[in-house]
Amino acid sequence: MLYAAYGSNLDPARMGERCPHSPLQGTGWLVGWRLTFGGEERGWDGALGTVVEHPGGQVFVAVYDVTDEDAGMLDAWEGVEIGLYRKIKVRVHMLAGDVMAWLYVLDGYEGGLPSALHLGVMVAAAEAAGAPGDYLADLRSRPCRSLGH
Repeated sequence: MLYAAYGSNLDPARMGERCPHSPLQGTGWLVGWRLTFGGEERGWDGALGTVVEHPGGQVFVAVYDVTDEDAGMLDAWEGVEIGLYRKIKVRVHMLAGDVMAWLYVLDGYEGGLPSALHLGVMVAAAEAAGAPGDYLADLRSRPCRSLGH
């Protein structure tokens, strides 16, 4: 099963710890989507990352070939069992061609600010995955809650 990671799971080292049997297949783009945040009341330190459909938007992703065992562990990590996130299938544009993959979307409304820490983790993960400079600059420019607020 192919999984498209757009948040902290973009980081190959982090995915190697969470899903040790699931190799990175490459990177690509969700075209017609945008990265946003929501569920501020459900996150322990601010809003949580998610993606929503958006004409003209695009989100950088890393695609992993996830085993069933690793998918179960990742579902638990992402809070699928408690209704925090749900899985959907999307088309990912990769250099070698389009692939179908699943990803997690927040099961809640858009809105709220992520913590500076959460946003920093997302930027570091995108950087580790090789995201282009303009994508990283956009992430770094997003508003966030300062530490302690």
